[in-house]
Amino acid sequence: MKMKHDAIVIGSGVGGGTVARRLSENGVRVLLIERGDFVPREDGNWSVETVFFDKKYSAKESWLDRNNDSFDPGAYANVGGSTKFYGAAMFRLRERDFEELQHREGMSPAWPIHYKDLEPYYDEVENWFGVHGDDRDDPTAPNGRRTYPFPAVPCEPIIARMATRLREQGLHPSALPLAIDSSRTGTCILCKTCDGFPCKVAAKNDAETCLVEPALATGLVELWTNAFVQRLLLSPDGKRVEGVEVEHAGLMKTMTAPIVVVSCSAVNSAALLLRSATTATPNGVANTSGVVGRHYMTHNQTALMALSMEVNNTVFQKTLALNDFYFGEKDFPFPMGQAQMLGKLQGGMLSAKLPYLPRFVGSTLARHSVDWLVMSEDLPDPENRVSIENARVKLSKRANNTETHKRLVVKMQSALKRTGYPIVILKSLSAHATAHQCGTVRFGSDPRTAALDPYCRSFDHSNLFVIDASFFPSSAAVNPALTIAAQALRATDHILREDFGLKSKSDAAVANARLL
Repeated sequence: MKMKHDAIVIGSGVGGGTVARRLSENGVRVLLIERGDFVPREDGNWSVETVFFDKKYSAKESWLDRNNDSFDPGAYANVGGSTKFYGAAMFRLRERDFEELQHREGMSPAWPIHYKDLEPYYDEVENWFGVHGDDRDDPTAPNGRRTYPFPAVPCEPIIARMATRLREQGLHPSALPLAIDSSRTGTCILCKTCDGFPCKVAAKNDAETCLVEPALATGLVELWTNAFVQRLLLSPDGKRVEGVEVEHAGLMKTMTAPIVVVSCSAVNSAALLLRSATTATPNGVANTSGVVGRHYMTHNQTALMALSMEVNNTVFQKTLALNDFYFGEKDFPFPMGQAQMLGKLQGGMLSAKLPYLPRFVGSTLARHSVDWLVMSEDLPDPENRVSIENARVKLSKRANNTETHKRLVVKMQSALKRTGYPIVILKSLSAHATAHQCGTVRFGSDPRTAALDPYCRSFDHSNLFVIDASFFPSSAAVNPALTIAAQALRATDHILREDFGLKSKSDAAVANARLL
């Protein structure tokens, strides 16, 4: 297909996919550029050997850490981005996450927007992704939110029993919101290969199935796969992006469009902007503020394996969350974070992460474990940053907010022991962490301290937007995918109004939602 493009979107993950769908469904012609290809639907999708040992679907790249040592970031480059491998947890940020929050070990800054600004878009994205949930038991659930499109996925017996024992301790386990196709007519079989695996039957609602496929169905999206964007090219006055330099089909091509949207992931979006430096913009594109690449955040994350003599025959385990300590507790009035269940760990998965662990030992532990993930906020630090060194991505990061995270881990460890699991093994997931990456091209109201305005438009270049987790000024302590998509919808509606003079087909619905 050959067409003149009204917008170029770089990256087909949850940010870029949302933008492409919203633009094309409103008549805008889009070139969607993806550096990887489609993940094939095949038996290997559900194979521990293929996914975790052979790493067939991972991007073959290596980055530098702050000590200039090479490491495998565990990144993905494919249509749908990281959502092809996510655990489908779709949380809204809590209302207070948008405010300035004092932590025990630092400050989490306020966002330039409020929860109410995203609320109608949260509603819409949850519908697009068919989210199952029920947050009536969640003490931190946003006030007055609408019910989920689908009911919560029920707990299997062992997990239901654990939930009861947590409640007996005065805690409030609640349903984990999940973007899976598990309605009466859905294709999800509630298997044990969700977290970390692509879905062989396309029943995990991800950016490919929920965003890119509907966008392509409009006939207004041209998708380039295996296409790597080398640089953004600026106009002579530096105020606009004049071209996008792409390596595609063995050729170097320069593509143009009135609007350019960068949605490559927090690390790779920052890397692209920095790579595009010129003599006129020596610090990189969109970087008058000097913040591009800085304030890199993930989450402080620890996996917990609660063990007992009982075999855990649960198949679909990922059904509970615990937010009782999200904003602290009586004798510790500082945010601590969240616990949520992991998909059922399998022995080979443990051996892949812990090569010194014999595989039969890992398999035995996995058969007897109930598996949780504890997440705490990673505070923004300008020295935690992405840079380019000898044409390679360098990720320099020091952990912070760790004592608070340890406190939450101990709380959760004790709670799990009281549910009848006398041994709880801990595994930190923070070293070289790239999951839930965010913060490297932060948005804000002041161009001196932010690269983007509250609609993710570059302060420096009027036709450039960066719409992925880069814009986060803080990481909060929940999964970022839903918030990325909600802000992407909000920003794209702004583009339709301000740059194309169009009213989004969903504007009326959003306006009505604000009145309710």
